[in-house]
Amino acid sequence: MALLLHLKTVSKLRGRGDRIAKVTFRGQSFYSRVLENCEDVADFAETFRWQVASSIDSNEMLEIQIFNYSKVFSNKLIGTFRMVLQKVVEEGHVEVTDMLIDDNNAIIQTSLCVEVRYQATDGTVGSWDDGDFLGDESLHEEEKDSQETDGLLPGSRPSSRPPGEKSFRSKGRQKTKGGRDGEHKAGRSVFSAMKLGKNRPHKEEPQRQDEPAVLEMENLDRLAIRLGDGLDPDSMSLASVTALTTNVSNKRSKPDIKMEPSAGRPMDYQVSVTVIEARQLVGLNMDPVVCVEVGDDKKFTSMKESTNCPYYNEYFVFDFHVSPDVMFDKIIKISVIHSKNLLRSGTLVGSFKMDVGTVYSQPEHQFHHKWAILSDPDDISAGLKGYVKCDVAVMGKGDNIKTPHKANETDEDDIEGNLLLPEGVPPERQWARFYVKIYRAEGLPRMNTSLMANMKKAFIGENKDLVDPYVQVFFAGQKGKTSVQKSSYEPLWNEQVVFTDLFPPLCKRMKVQIRDSDKVNDVAIGTHFIDLRKISNDGDKGFLPTLGPAWVNMYGSTRNYTLLDEHQDLNEGLGEGVSFRARLMLGLAVEILDTSNPELTSSTEVQVEQATPVSESCVGKMEEFFLFGALLEASMIDRKNGDKPITFEVTIGNYGNEVDGLSRPQRSRPRPRKEPGDEEEVDLIQKSSDDETDEGGDLPSVSSSPPMRPQITDRNYFHLPYLERKPCIYIKSWWPDQRRRLYNANIMDHVADKLEEGLNDVQEMIKTEKSYPERRLRGVLEELSCGCYRFLSLADKDQGHWSRTRLDRERLKSCMQELESMGQQAKTLRAQVKWHTVRDKLRLCQNFLHKLRFLADEPQHSVPDVFIWMMSNNKRIAYARVPSKDLLFSTVEEELGKDCAKVKTLFLKLPGKRGFGSAGWTVQAKLELYLWLGLSKQRKDFLCGLPCGFEEVRAAQSPGLHAFPPISLLYTKKQAFQLRAHMYQARSLFAADSSGLSDPFARVFFINQSQCTEVLNETLCPTWDQMLVFDNLELYGEAHELRDDPPIIVIEIYDQDTMGKADFIGRTFAKPLVKMADEAYCPPRFPPQLEYYQIYRGNATAGDLLAAFELLQIGPAGKADLPPINGPVDVDRGPIMPVPMGIRPVLSKYRIEVLFWGLRDLKRVNLAQVDRPRVDIECAGKGVQSSLIHNYKKNPNFNTLVKWFEVDLPENELLHPPLNIRVVDCRAFGRYTLVGSHTVSSLRRFIYRPPDRSAPSWNTSGEVVVNMEPEVPVKKLETVVKLDATSDAVIKVDVADEEKERKKKKKKGSSEEPEEEEPDESMLDWWSKYFASIDTMKEQLRQQEASGTDLEEKEEMDNTEGLKGPMKGKEKARAAKEERKKRTQSPGPGQGSEAPEKKKPKIDELKVYPKALESEFDSFEDWLYTFNLLRGKTGDDEDGATEEERIVGRFKGSLCVYKVPLPEDVSREAGYDPTYGMFQGIPSNDPINVLVRVYVVRATDLHPADINGKADPYIAIRLGKTDIRDKENYISKQLNPVFGKSFDIEASFPMESLLTVAVYDWDLVGTDDLIGETKIDLENRFYSKHRATCGIAQTYSTHGYNIWRDPMKPSQILSRLCKEGKVDGPHFGPPGRVKVSNRVFTGPSEIEDENGQRKPTEEHVALLALRYWEDIPRVGCRLVPEHVETRPLLNPDKPGIEQGRLELWVDMFPMDMPAPGTPLDISPRKPKKYELRVIVWNTDEVVLEDDDFFTGEKSSDIFVRGWLKGQQEDKQDTDVHYHSLTGEGNFNWRYLFPFDYLAAEEKIVISKKESMFSWDETEYKIPARLTLQIWDADHFSADDFLGAIELDLNRFPRGAKTAKQCSMEMATGEVDVPLVSIFKQKRVKGWWPLLARNENDEFELTGKVEAELHLLTAEEAEKNPVGLARNEPDPLEKPNRPDTAFVWFLNPLKSIKYLICTRYKWLIIKIVLALLGLLMLALFLYSLPGYMVKKLLGA
Repeated sequence: MALLLHLKTVSKLRGRGDRIAKVTFRGQSFYSRVLENCEDVADFAETFRWQVASSIDSNEMLEIQIFNYSKVFSNKLIGTFRMVLQKVVEEGHVEVTDMLIDDNNAIIQTSLCVEVRYQATDGTVGSWDDGDFLGDESLHEEEKDSQETDGLLPGSRPSSRPPGEKSFRSKGRQKTKGGRDGEHKAGRSVFSAMKLGKNRPHKEEPQRQDEPAVLEMENLDRLAIRLGDGLDPDSMSLASVTALTTNVSNKRSKPDIKMEPSAGRPMDYQVSVTVIEARQLVGLNMDPVVCVEVGDDKKFTSMKESTNCPYYNEYFVFDFHVSPDVMFDKIIKISVIHSKNLLRSGTLVGSFKMDVGTVYSQPEHQFHHKWAILSDPDDISAGLKGYVKCDVAVMGKGDNIKTPHKANETDEDDIEGNLLLPEGVPPERQWARFYVKIYRAEGLPRMNTSLMANMKKAFIGENKDLVDPYVQVFFAGQKGKTSVQKSSYEPLWNEQVVFTDLFPPLCKRMKVQIRDSDKVNDVAIGTHFIDLRKISNDGDKGFLPTLGPAWVNMYGSTRNYTLLDEHQDLNEGLGEGVSFRARLMLGLAVEILDTSNPELTSSTEVQVEQATPVSESCVGKMEEFFLFGALLEASMIDRKNGDKPITFEVTIGNYGNEVDGLSRPQRSRPRPRKEPGDEEEVDLIQKSSDDETDEGGDLPSVSSSPPMRPQITDRNYFHLPYLERKPCIYIKSWWPDQRRRLYNANIMDHVADKLEEGLNDVQEMIKTEKSYPERRLRGVLEELSCGCYRFLSLADKDQGHWSRTRLDRERLKSCMQELESMGQQAKTLRAQVKWHTVRDKLRLCQNFLHKLRFLADEPQHSVPDVFIWMMSNNKRIAYARVPSKDLLFSTVEEELGKDCAKVKTLFLKLPGKRGFGSAGWTVQAKLELYLWLGLSKQRKDFLCGLPCGFEEVRAAQSPGLHAFPPISLLYTKKQAFQLRAHMYQARSLFAADSSGLSDPFARVFFINQSQCTEVLNETLCPTWDQMLVFDNLELYGEAHELRDDPPIIVIEIYDQDTMGKADFIGRTFAKPLVKMADEAYCPPRFPPQLEYYQIYRGNATAGDLLAAFELLQIGPAGKADLPPINGPVDVDRGPIMPVPMGIRPVLSKYRIEVLFWGLRDLKRVNLAQVDRPRVDIECAGKGVQSSLIHNYKKNPNFNTLVKWFEVDLPENELLHPPLNIRVVDCRAFGRYTLVGSHTVSSLRRFIYRPPDRSAPSWNTSGEVVVNMEPEVPVKKLETVVKLDATSDAVIKVDVADEEKERKKKKKKGSSEEPEEEEPDESMLDWWSKYFASIDTMKEQLRQQEASGTDLEEKEEMDNTEGLKGPMKGKEKARAAKEERKKRTQSPGPGQGSEAPEKKKPKIDELKVYPKALESEFDSFEDWLYTFNLLRGKTGDDEDGATEEERIVGRFKGSLCVYKVPLPEDVSREAGYDPTYGMFQGIPSNDPINVLVRVYVVRATDLHPADINGKADPYIAIRLGKTDIRDKENYISKQLNPVFGKSFDIEASFPMESLLTVAVYDWDLVGTDDLIGETKIDLENRFYSKHRATCGIAQTYSTHGYNIWRDPMKPSQILSRLCKEGKVDGPHFGPPGRVKVSNRVFTGPSEIEDENGQRKPTEEHVALLALRYWEDIPRVGCRLVPEHVETRPLLNPDKPGIEQGRLELWVDMFPMDMPAPGTPLDISPRKPKKYELRVIVWNTDEVVLEDDDFFTGEKSSDIFVRGWLKGQQEDKQDTDVHYHSLTGEGNFNWRYLFPFDYLAAEEKIVISKKESMFSWDETEYKIPARLTLQIWDADHFSADDFLGAIELDLNRFPRGAKTAKQCSMEMATGEVDVPLVSIFKQKRVKGWWPLLARNENDEFELTGKVEAELHLLTAEEAEKNPVGLARNEPDPLEKPNRPDTAFVWFLNPLKSIKYLICTRYKWLIIKIVLALLGLLMLALFLYSLPGYMVKKLLGA
């Protein structure tokens, strides 16, 4: 659908001027070109075209405005013409001449003439004429052309055009400005610039707003007009237009530079799981074991006896070396097993599983201290089975995992808030069924050679398909498979595989594999992964995973069958498939289960059942697709393939595959066809039935180029001499028509490509410091939001398409939502982009890009990808794969594939594993290939993008068939060119020789020529400065097209070897700047600028090339017109032409000063020690040598420190050449050996920039007072620190005096609940300080996170409201930083203001750095830099020579670069010493003796070294010749050992300056293994201005735990710093005040000694000055505080993977200073011995378990069991209270539990042997928890467990006063009960509830116990002993139990008496009375007759 407007002329204009027209339809405007100096007639003659997505309504308007154009002011409107499109819609074509109206709607004289056409979708209106899109030179050609092209137009006949209608023709060629042709360019049978469905404007044509502009400078003024519509001026800066537009092109697509498929290469991974504890396990009195399973590896924890909440704290590590895809699909499974032992496997309680990828995608690649929910896979109706608390982390090479600090975990665990689930997954996951429906497959390859089958066929003629396929589905660690379909290339299954899992699943991918069933072993035919994130959406308007029914294509190895397929991995889904294997029709649905439904099968076993078949049509209507390709060039063919003829084969699916396509899609063609005959031959050339109305009948497919023998280009490469005859291929194929999916993906890809290009531009601008990157970013965001809205209007088109699946509909919905919101966000973001926020916003835009790429990946395939194979001798050599969506044609610009109808440069690579590594980096062949894919009915357009100027060559044909595509193209137009390659230099190249250098030369390829630069020996940064000239280049095609779309140049860089062939170093591409013969060689385009091109080696970058390329057309006058080439200037270089003047950079004189300090750690060279080294510095051909070190062993420092040399460097800093540092060893007889080299690739950080003297920090007038007084802590956060020297800010730092602190505490104490008492000085030790500091660090991290989010939110708000407050962003950030710093540095009463409820006692703290100290202080390179010297080849991944292994030593020194006349003020400064140049005031580098004191605190998360998953670590320290191994103090079976040791070593710098601290694993037998080590460069620390010799404490004290460690007092340090920095000061006085420069510090002036005497002192204020030293003007810098650093431990065998962390610090004291005191005692705290006495008095309301044998009466035989958690073997039981009938029991029984307790960590320490075979005891730390259980004693069977309670001794509910008040809620925490700690209360008595779980897993109350807990220290216990149970001393009295407690068979009568008499007393009395009554009655009746007779007879 399109609307065309041809604007012819505007006449009767007034005056003379430049005119321009603007045409608008549906809000989209185009501008015409400017007609200069028009008088009364403006002859525009331009055509405009609008792609219309929905049909035009008859009352829509078209508007044309004519302006007078002005370059400077805004354009002035002449008049407007508006037209209602009713007539156009009805008739399709209208021609109008009419008057214009002015602003006031008055008619004016000026008139205009236009023609309008409209073509509707259904083609109802206006049939296309070739005339509409064929413009040409003469009408004669036109007639002939129309005959040719009409064959391509459906339904058109040669005579169909009415004669005489010559619309839309420019008569002849109109020449326009610039001497270039107008928009009508003719080619024979080539559709010209006005192409169907694609408006690709030329330079003079209107540019569409959303098309990237390719503009030269002369067009820039026009740009303003084109873009002036609706964009604010700063959204498009000129920089963005002229920047990287070289890639944007009309007829060529961007080549892809990265050669190697990244997936598939194995890498090192480590999965570490710590199982901490489990809680709420379902089951009674169990013995749980946790099993951790990763992939196929299983590891078990130890078993804990009879507990539902076991505590393990065990660490497991799994190492893998596999490719990322395999790794991330592995399942991590954590399951709890009950009572497992050697004989039985135990019963599963519950399990939890997730895949490794889920963990890896977490922040920091880990879950830390999270609770995994256990569920039972065999019983899905049951609920939760318990929780396991664990840490899970996944590390790849180079990831370092930041472990949150593991200090004492006091915070009560909130299980629900810390579940082991990724963000966004609901905690209540439901069970769901996943139905994977497998319908059928097609196009399977042959899978066995099967002699028998061939024999059978020969004899009987029976023909079998040679494959027995079935489908296997893997999901979440389970697999299911369909039935096997015997011998079928097109199997039909209609089965579904059903998985049951929790939803949403924590496994991202499902693997579907077609396999071939075989008697020996089954092999995979093809694999497809379904990514569940792509087929579902978890948003509010989201949808459950759903897919299909749809075809998915499978790719893998080549189809020819071999027994041992070397590419079998590809079929398993590893790596990029190199050939189509099959396609599979499948569907997927998910159903959430209602687990309460009784009919539900409760197992999660995989089931396979029949599925309802679906009709064929549901996957889309079969359509005929047409693929056309033309090979324009084949060069760079590897010389191995140069001897045999070569052909190129293009295939799509199995179509076109003539070698091994074999099985043919049968159902694909919707027309009758004969049975396939011989399966060896693909019979695609079938004549169709006669009644077919296909244009020109059935085309035979031509899928490969004719064989041709290659010709030599140079030593390495060959090319095919196609010259002017370019072979073509074309293939017809049939596929379901699902183009809409691909179109939507293409639209999103277009938006994403544009965004990516824009973001790269912005990054480039920031990197090269171009001005206004924010404008470009705004432009990019504008483009993005337009693109998003464009998607919304286009994507919604064929809504009612019947073959759309549910996923299509849902995805469209969610894509539209996403893009709509993205458009909105881009708009708001655009308003927020400011100069200082560009970088942050750039990061946000990167997220948009990832999102778009994710959305654009379509999970339901349609047309398979296109493969291009290079064949030689019928063997497949190398391939390229092009996604079909990139080639797909559409009439709508945005839906068009990015490579459709464009010339694409393809580099063919080797298949599979052969493509890895260096073999895969050599290009096998480079193709220039034109491709077009679309429906056959759109075929008329397939040649539209080819370079013009060719004739088609058709195959010989019968007269009936006249529309064959061409089999080759014959180019009649060719242009002569000369290419000049200006190769200036390269930098940071790959080291290809063992010396660590290379001998590089560059080889430049253009079409079929190549040339080399000279070889420069031994350098990684060659400056070739050479111009290569390629003459007699013949390029085929139209001249103007070559100007915009020149072919690309390939530059390869090699290392020349004396022997053998040159080694490949890397490759890059470039596009030349083209000058046509009729253009002048003058600015702005010429001469070209040097540009940096990134060099790639495989996927890795390998340096940069600085070069420029120009392609000059040789006109009719020959080479005379070209700019002259000056011959070689330097005679000594021979006939090498240098880069000419206008192109090479402008140079100025610079001086480079080098500070030579020394050399360190030089390794041997060729087995000889380095003895007399020297350093050579070279830059841009000049250089300087250091003095010789005469004896490296004795003193490796240089004696002459500073030298300099002068050199000419480019003015532009970005073009500065690298600087080379080389170390040579001077041997005897004048021989030199290279030791190693280092390249400083960028000199920028060494350029001297004079300080800005006007900055406030230089201003030393006015005083700034810094005072140190106590203040109310709440105010603390509100002081904004301003440290300008001019303002008189008083900085208050609250370091309170002790007394005031105490008073404040006392006051508070009276009001609040009792405060913790002030800690007694004698109680505190170094560890108190350490733990307090760790708490502070955690608190700070928490606050930083909180304040960080607040700041972000605040900034967002500020930005959106557009407020420009008084503070600029930078200052705001600074203030926030200061504020945070104050918060960190203020010690004092903890974070009083934040957490008043948990006030900490005042303890002095130190700084705990969670990382190495170097990373905090820039590696201490403040003036002395360390350069690593490298030697040996750079390793590629498979060689494994990492950077570390190549280091052969280190050079210490520095550089300073400055322009030569140095500013005088530097040299005039006081004390300037000219011999030191810029390096004034550096210390002497003579050897110095130092005492090094290393304190090792502890190690965490060590990698287990023993089989039992533990290690026995000890410390080893190396420094120079000293080697200390602390082997006897190893710590048994610990992965988190606390060492707490200090080591003193005497060393002399510089000889011994690298300290290695290693952790080894002690082994009884054999050598000890290294776990990991860390290296510290002490020298840089020693000489650093940050003063890293001994950290500065927060407070000064002369005694106690916080004693001052440094031999120099703060005042002495301060004086020394002032002297060294030439600062005025320090001036002490009056007391408590010191002045340094213009800063005044005030603080306390007295100190207390150990006897409590107060003395005056200046140290407090001196220390304050040191702590704020960084605020001192000019010399200030941060001084290292008293600290503990955390260093990663690394093991050379496992490079890059952390093996644990070590906490330590190092102090250094020069020996010529006063000696330091004794080292601090940091030995681990010894646990304190305690005794816990528990008296069990009574129980009540215990559930009654037993039924009486005789009476059926309920009773229980109660006893109580107790233990301190972790010591079940020490459990103690009371005696049994038999036969309690009421649940009451009386015991009066005492337990005694002695234990060792660490108060700081709140853990009990137990040491015991793990097993009878253990060598020594293992120490465990476990929480202090007392467990009380009630049991029912049984004589013959096992005792029954009734209930339990677990009391954490640090915080447990206070017992109830009476049994009545004791409720179940006390234990479950549902009511607020005051918590008590036995360590504070010492004695507690009360009633506690006992709980157990019932059948429904709910807690129920099963009894109550009255107990008394009494805690004593070991000494108290000794003084006051008591007896166990009821024994002496201090015995308890016997309980008063009723006598029923006797058992009936011991005393039956007594039992009967009790049983019968007590309960049935009244009943018995009643019965006796009744019996008496009955007896009386009976006697009465018995005696009545006799009595009556007596009476009657009167006896």
